[in-house]
Amino acid sequence: QVQLVESGGGLVQPGGSLRLSCAASGSIFAIYTMGWYRQAPGKQRDLVATITSGGRIDYADSVKGRFTISRDNAKNTVYLQMDSLKPEDTAVYYCNADGIATTSGMVRGTWGQGTQVTVSS
Repeated sequence: QVQLVESGGGLVQPGGSLRLSCAASGSIFAIYTMGWYRQAPGKQRDLVATITSGGRIDYADSVKGRFTISRDNAKNTVYLQMDSLKPEDTAVYYCNADGIATTSGMVRGTWGQGTQVTVSS
């Protein structure tokens, strides 16, 4: 069984920075895609950024130039460095892993529990 545990959320002023981390645990051989999504109150869950094991990266237009996604394949961990934060970045941020090779077979679409990010003065 695969679990994703996020950390690093909190309250920050506009223009500030936060770094989110998400570690995957379990009998994992490899993870193809890891990424971050966010959900603001009353809105749908949207893509923020994804990164494949080969290093291909995709960002939502709203975060390009401000957020940086990275991963440590050896640690099965993905990071999201968020700079120049805006109030509209306020949301619950969820980690996602897809294409997880485990001792029990391939696991798809695993989510973390979410971490709150609030940008406010």
